[in-house]
Amino acid sequence: MSIRRAGSPASKLIKNLTVPFKAPFRRPGEDRVWAKDQALAPEVSITGSKVTIKNVRNFRWGEGGKRGVYEVRTYDLDSIETAWFVLSPFGLTGAMAHTFTSFGFEDGAYVSISVEARREFGEPFSPWRGLWRQYEITYVIADERDMISLRTHMRGYETYLYPIEAELPNIRGFFKGMVMKADDFRTHPEFYHSLWNTCTTNLVKHINEITPRRVPKLDLRVLLPGYADRLAYRLGLIKAGGNFAAVREAHKIKAKALAAPLDENWSRAIRIELNSYASSRSDRRSR
Repeated sequence: MSIRRAGSPASKLIKNLTVPFKAPFRRPGEDRVWAKDQALAPEVSITGSKVTIKNVRNFRWGEGGKRGVYEVRTYDLDSIETAWFVLSPFGLTGAMAHTFTSFGFEDGAYVSISVEARREFGEPFSPWRGLWRQYEITYVIADERDMISLRTHMRGYETYLYPIEAELPNIRGFFKGMVMKADDFRTHPEFYHSLWNTCTTNLVKHINEITPRRVPKLDLRVLLPGYADRLAYRLGLIKAGGNFAAVREAHKIKAKALAAPLDENWSRAIRIELNSYASSRSDRRSR
């Protein structure tokens, strides 16, 4: 096993310049020392409507850093009621963002699934290095409080939470396809790519598996995921009424996420008033 550690600025520059030349010789693998928040890949088994997932992350994020565990959880496909599209921008331009999904169940539980560049211990993420086979790809399955509060509490990012517009069979098929792919990576690892194999491009693949050609794969708003919610709005994939600017403003949740106690009612608290925009889509238009 190898461990990558950060060096001096000069050594980092040299490494980044040599990355393209080394990329053709790299092969994806599982035998590495991974960052703690991506240390354990999900293991999934499905029996009938029951989906058992080993290594569901359940961390708590705060000023003291992260603390928590990986758990075994069982979900019932037939009890999935809702799906949510989450977008968390970062960087200065607005073009960069992380996107993922959350699923809500009859009992009030929420679980998030996030497609990510899997970092080794001590290794930062770099979009440049992501072009050159420097990261494997992984699906992180986590308690929703963990996944969203990592962005709002730990990293201080604004985050947008949109209800997905879809029939229940499609939502349940979406969830099943994602967890099956998460399990597949344990035996068939792939490289992350900053343009072609990302959080958002994989969400598009799963959507198009359920409803073929629903989302254009090469749309610039897929390749630049900071604009992915605008695309979802235009395609009618999120429940919303009104113009896009108003919809986006109404679905920001950072303030609510920080104000609410991180207890069993947290997911309900961050959704206060979100569904008020779901009743009408008749006046949808782009801006």
